[in-house]
Amino acid sequence: QGTLVESGGDSVQAGGSLSLSCKPYGYGFRHNCMGWFRQAPGKKREGIASMHVGGKNLYYSDSVKGRFTISQDLSANTVTLRMNNLKPEDTAVYYCAAMRIPPCGNWWSYTDWGKGTQVTVSS
Repeated sequence: QGTLVESGGDSVQAGGSLSLSCKPYGYGFRHNCMGWFRQAPGKKREGIASMHVGGKNLYYSDSVKGRFTISQDLSANTVTLRMNNLKPEDTAVYYCAAMRIPPCGNWWSYTDWGKGTQVTVSS
């Protein structure tokens, strides 16, 4: 059984930017869908960005559309979430997730999860 490892969480001021990275380890196959989720204190986990491997079929939640960008580096086998114009309401634990079977926008279908990385945005 493989693992997904996130990195890049930090504390920033509102209006700032961060990039989160996710790299799978130990899988004997390549997932077809990679996604980013977040969970703020007292709230349910929400899907915010996903993509099909190869860069197709990008999905974004309304809460991050226009500010966040999901991308991948196939050679490094890494998926990145670039977050711009961060707001205090973006404060959450961010999780990388993956699954084999599209469509990648089906947030409820993700099967593999990282442990999360904290993003804190101060006003």
